[in-house]
Amino acid sequence: MGDTFVVIGGDAAGMSAASKVKRDNPEMDVVVFEKGEWVSYAACGMPYYVKGAVDDIDDLVTVTPEEFREERDVDLRTGHEVVGIDPEGQTVTVDDGTETFEQPYDDLLVATGATAIEPPFDGMDLDGVFTIHDMDEAEAIETFVSEQSPETAAIVGGGYVGIEMAEALAERGVDVSIYEMLPHVLQPFGETVAETVEEHLREQGVGLHLETAVSGFDGDGSVEVVELEDDTQLADIAIVGVGVAPNVDLAEDAGIELGPTGAIATDDYGRTNYENVYAAGDCAEARHVVTGEPDHVPLALTANRAGRAIGQTISGSPTPTGDIAGTAIVKAFDLGASRTGLIDEERAREAGFDPVSVTISAASRAHYYPDGSELTVTLMADRESGRVLGSSLVGREGVKRIDTVATALAAEMTVEELQNTDLAYAPPFSPVWDPILTAPKVLQGKLD
Repeated sequence: MGDTFVVIGGDAAGMSAASKVKRDNPEMDVVVFEKGEWVSYAACGMPYYVKGAVDDIDDLVTVTPEEFREERDVDLRTGHEVVGIDPEGQTVTVDDGTETFEQPYDDLLVATGATAIEPPFDGMDLDGVFTIHDMDEAEAIETFVSEQSPETAAIVGGGYVGIEMAEALAERGVDVSIYEMLPHVLQPFGETVAETVEEHLREQGVGLHLETAVSGFDGDGSVEVVELEDDTQLADIAIVGVGVAPNVDLAEDAGIELGPTGAIATDDYGRTNYENVYAAGDCAEARHVVTGEPDHVPLALTANRAGRAIGQTISGSPTPTGDIAGTAIVKAFDLGASRTGLIDEERAREAGFDPVSVTISAASRAHYYPDGSELTVTLMADRESGRVLGSSLVGREGVKRIDTVATALAAEMTVEELQNTDLAYAPPFSPVWDPILTAPKVLQGKLD
C-alpha cells in the first residue's frame, strides 16, 4: 500500500474504488482523472431520461463532482485525459486541454470503460444519427426529439439499448422500427424470451425487421432514410445500438495484457500483469462463475463491485472482485425479461457440460389472487452432475426472481438443491410452488 492512488476514469468502477480508499485510508492521496465532465452517473437510466420518466438528466448523477471533492476529499479532475501509462516508472501522462504533465502513482486503477461500437455505415455523420453510451449522447437525443419532433425512428440492434430506446421513443410519439441482423432480438436471453418479446413489440406497434442488415443512412444534412440491402425505410432519427467495445488502447500501449475476450486480463483481485496496476469495469475481464473462464460482460453491478473490492485491497484488506454470471434484466414496454449463467446449449457444450433444459409457464401469484400473470421460466442444467447452469425468465411481473438462480449458480447448486430451496410464499407474491421451484421440479424429472 503506497501513498498515492491514481484512477483513470470517473464512473462506476473508478469512483467506487476512489471512495472506498478514502473511506478506509483518509490520509492516502487519491487522484481521479476523467476526460469528460460527467462522473458517477447511471448510464442504465439514460433511455428513461429520453422517455421522459426522468425529469432532469442531472437526476442520473449519483454523486456530484463537488461532493467527491468537498465531502469525500477525492482529488477529482474532470476534463483531464490520461494519454500514456508508464508501468515501470509508475507515472501517467495527463492532458488537461492546455498542457501535458506527469502524475506519479503507487497504485493505479485503469477504469476506462467502453465505447459504443460505430459500424462503418454511410451517413453516420448525419444529424439525427446517434449512438447512446454516455450522458452527452443521451442529452443530444432528448434535445433532438424535443426540438425536431421526429415522426419515424430506425433503431439498429435489438439488444438492451435497442429495446429500451424503442420504448422511450414510442412513448414520445415516434413510429419506431427495429433492425436486427440476427434471427431474434435479445439474443443472449434465448429463443423463448426473444419470441415472447417480439410478439409484444409488434402488439405495441413496433416494426420488427429481423435478419435484416443495415448498410447506412441517407438524407440532406439530416437522416431521412435507413438503407437496407435492397430497400430503404423512412427514418427521421436513428439510434445505433450494436454493442460496446472495451477501451483498452491506453492499457495495451503500456504493455498491460489483454485477455481472450479483448478486454484487460485481471486476476481474482483485479490486478493486471503489473502488480500495482489494476483494471475494473467495462474495460476489464472477470471470471464466469459457471465456466470458470474469463468473460467480458459490461454491466453496472460488475463495475461497482469490482471497484469497491479493489479499493479495499489497495487499503490493505485484499478482497476478490468476485465472479460474474452475466445476470441481466430488461424492460420491454409491459414485459420484463431476465437471464443468468449459460442458457445456450452450444456454449454449454463448449464449456464441457452436457446441457439439458426445460421451459415451463406458471402463475406469478396464487391463481385466485387478482392481477397475476404468466411467467415463463427456462432452466438449464448439466445432465451428469445435475448442476444448475443458467436460466431465463419473461413475463409481465416477477422476472427479478432470476436473482434466486444467480445465487444458485454462485453456490454451484444442483437442480435438486434448487428445488428444495425454502422460498417465501404468500398469495399476492407467488403460488405455493414458486415458478423458480416448479422449473427445477420439472427438470429433475427429466434428469431422472
